[in-house]
Amino acid sequence: MTNRPMSEILRNQVPLTLPPEATVQEACRQMHARGVGAVLVTDPQGGLLGIFTGRDAVRMLARAHDPVATPLRHGMTRHPHTLPPGCTAIEALRLMHDGGFRHVPVMRDGVVIGVVSRGDFRGLEQDRLDEETGLWERIG
Repeated sequence: MTNRPMSEILRNQVPLTLPPEATVQEACRQMHARGVGAVLVTDPQGGLLGIFTGRDAVRMLARAHDPVATPLRHGMTRHPHTLPPGCTAIEALRLMHDGGFRHVPVMRDGVVIGVVSRGDFRGLEQDRLDEETGLWERIG
């Protein structure tokens, strides 16, 4: 089913969040321990400040930043695209495909409630996106 809402995909999810003062090393340790590819950087009220992903970690290391001393606020992607919980799976996949993202935070009333990644979607959802993409390529 390609119309699953984000609220169904996020059911029982507790997103990994850290404050902007946490270090890149701490974020990487937490991501590894939880088996996730992203940390949501939030303020004390749960507002989203940014997202830190494996891609951000690689970028920081390539620029010779010390992960032990570098706070997330200097390594995160600021102002990431977000989705509302009523958004459907195919809409989320389109956003990820068009924007080149692997992870997208889901927000309700300005507060983070989860994060979706490409791995959260079923084969039918990915197949539908592939069909749409192929159709647009043939038309264009």
